[in-house]
Amino acid sequence: MNQTDFRCIERLRVRWSEVDMQKIVFNAHYLTYIDMAMAAYWRRLALPYESAMAQLGGDVFLKTTSVTYHGSAIYEDTLDVGLRRVKLGRSSMTFESGIWRSGQLLTEGQMVYVYADPETQSSQALPPNLVQLINDYEAGENVTQLHLADWSTLQAPAAAVRKAVFVDEQGIAVEDEWDAADAHCLHAVVENRLGQAIATGRLLPSEDGVSKIGRMAVLRAIRGGSFGRQVLNALCDAALARGDHTAKLSAQRSAEGFYERLGFKVVGEPFDEVGIPHVHMEKALSPS
Repeated sequence: MNQTDFRCIERLRVRWSEVDMQKIVFNAHYLTYIDMAMAAYWRRLALPYESAMAQLGGDVFLKTTSVTYHGSAIYEDTLDVGLRRVKLGRSSMTFESGIWRSGQLLTEGQMVYVYADPETQSSQALPPNLVQLINDYEAGENVTQLHLADWSTLQAPAAAVRKAVFVDEQGIAVEDEWDAADAHCLHAVVENRLGQAIATGRLLPSEDGVSKIGRMAVLRAIRGGSFGRQVLNALCDAALARGDHTAKLSAQRSAEGFYERLGFKVVGEPFDEVGIPHVHMEKALSPS
């Protein structure tokens, strides 16, 4: 089993509560690590699990698990946990997992899940669109679609994401979230294969060759899946295409590292906006 054969890899660090007196991880925790990789797999599919399963009309239940141990992880190890599809049946899904420390295989496992009615837990056929999505992801194909358009075109999906993130999750007042600038912005929305909007952002009109990007939002359930990066890159490309030389934004401090990894740098001192710590950031635009 080779780590390079897995598209979905989740990295984690062993915590003190997961080890015994010899600092060796309890065997049962490897199943938790595999379950964390399964959650990452759904994020890579761009599926917010709860709403996606509700739209599909079913749910996924673990039926059987087998684990083979080759070595022990210890306290503060950094582990790479991989997950991949092995087989999709009529109603079952078989996945394989590997857990590595610095390339050394410690544990491998196999899990069989059954797609079933959430009320009766009786098995039902896997939805064809879910089967296609999983197969396409494993084949390296894109599982999302990005749209760039004006507010009249993208208002419904963009507003749904912004309400879920800024109003419902972060508690920002509704009147502080919406403004007249939306009508004059270029908006970006990422949709998954179910047609669900999962990420958004906007590009304000240029001011002397400087673009301002704002209202960046990704649904909480799928953060870490590169969807915010898709939005930000698309807006920066649009700014560059219209002749701008700089992009700037006001970043929440919790997202500062995300923007830094994409080339933005802090400018000035931190400040509060709608009760949330922010910092100004900017980036020189150049062809990618």
